[in-house]
Amino acid sequence: MVDILALGAHPDDVEMSCAGTLLAAAAAGKTIGIVDFTRGELGTRGTPATRAAEAAAASLVLGLSARENLGLPDGFFRNDREHQLLLVQAIRRYRPDVVLANAIHDRHPDHGRAAELARDACWLAGLRMIETLGDDGLPQAPWRPRNLYHYIQDQYITPAFVVDITAYWPKKWAAIQAYKSQFFDPASAEPQTYLSSQAFSQFLEARGRDVGHLIGAEFGEGFTVQRPVGVREVGELL
Repeated sequence: MVDILALGAHPDDVEMSCAGTLLAAAAAGKTIGIVDFTRGELGTRGTPATRAAEAAAASLVLGLSARENLGLPDGFFRNDREHQLLLVQAIRRYRPDVVLANAIHDRHPDHGRAAELARDACWLAGLRMIETLGDDGLPQAPWRPRNLYHYIQDQYITPAFVVDITAYWPKKWAAIQAYKSQFFDPASAEPQTYLSSQAFSQFLEARGRDVGHLIGAEFGEGFTVQRPVGVREVGELL
């Protein structure tokens, strides 16, 4: 079980978009985990095996309590019954209080579709009449996360709230750089892609600074919500 479960359509989605938030939660004593939907097999650079090794390296940087890959088809997974049930099983297995999921819309069509899949699976996981089996072959108990938040990816979306990740930026960057095949490397002989350009690496840092600036921090990560975020007293706000 984990307190916070981050979902990503592809290995590296979480690292780029909400790794700092996971690190901040871990520093506060929360347990954190990641479920990747696909192996990123349609990626131009590297192989699924490469991505799996890179994800394992990033997991060590982040200090995850759990990480798994659902093996859904990259580019072709759907928000349908089959894939919903696979994610329902994962949600019931980890029983998170908070789920962080892909952007509600983005440059890559998998991201918005993953957001919809996460939204529906989080709801369905709480329905007693939906039966799923755990790794031990026994029926899983229903479980619905208390909160679902969507991180912001390539396309800018005005955040509903921002997490100050200034203290965790260096470790977040180290987790991103664990994906050596995907990002800027002047020595690489693989084809150049949108992600592998130096400009994209500079964009990631600029985005972190821009979002952090919204709350007076050096670096931040933003999230959108489907319902208002509640606080017990106004002093909880930064």
